[in-house]
Amino acid sequence: MATCDLILPCRDEAAALVGLLPTVPDDFAVIVVDNGSRDRTAAVARSHGARVVTESVPGYGAAVHAGLLAATHDYVAVMDGDGSFDPRELLPLLEDVRSGGADLAVGRRRPVRRGAWPWHARAGNALIVGWLRRRIALPAHDIAPMRVCGRQALLGLGVEDRRFGYPVELLQRVTRAGWRVSERDVAYHPRAEGTRSKVSGSVRGTVRTARDFWRVLS
Repeated sequence: MATCDLILPCRDEAAALVGLLPTVPDDFAVIVVDNGSRDRTAAVARSHGARVVTESVPGYGAAVHAGLLAATHDYVAVMDGDGSFDPRELLPLLEDVRSGGADLAVGRRRPVRRGAWPWHARAGNALIVGWLRRRIALPAHDIAPMRVCGRQALLGLGVEDRRFGYPVELLQRVTRAGWRVSERDVAYHPRAEGTRSKVSGSVRGTVRTARDFWRVLS
């Protein structure tokens, strides 16, 4: 029986969801947030038993927030729906929070092979995380691309960014609120064939995302 909602913000991820959704453990009730897809993302999600929420406002933060509002369980997990993560690795993160050992459990990406994490995206991530660790003593080494926490607690943080700056603002608010954060290594795979990242798929996408990050930090 599901005890946690799994929010998958998606835009044109039909090809990835075909392989991803069957691997989601029964502990999670999947909410696919369709954020302007032009492919069969919604249809594929429904065919695999996922709940589909449509969010017309573009942006990662907008999609995550829509999923959070639609969630009904005490705990929520968030993960990219592009096939780069194994949802079974959410189970230890969920246990960290459910057991009371952490308020937020996050994954730290460990690429499974060369090219899984493009250099420009990896460099941008390292720059942002390094700044946060020095500035506010962030207790993590990644921007929480895979995470689990309590739903009401997350709503209470009041994260406002609706673009790609969402995870950075989240980590700032979590740190300043004194949340206990646990971090575990998670395998980072290449995206599913037939999909393209809106962030790391190009240098331009990474620059746009970095601009959102710095806007939140300023």
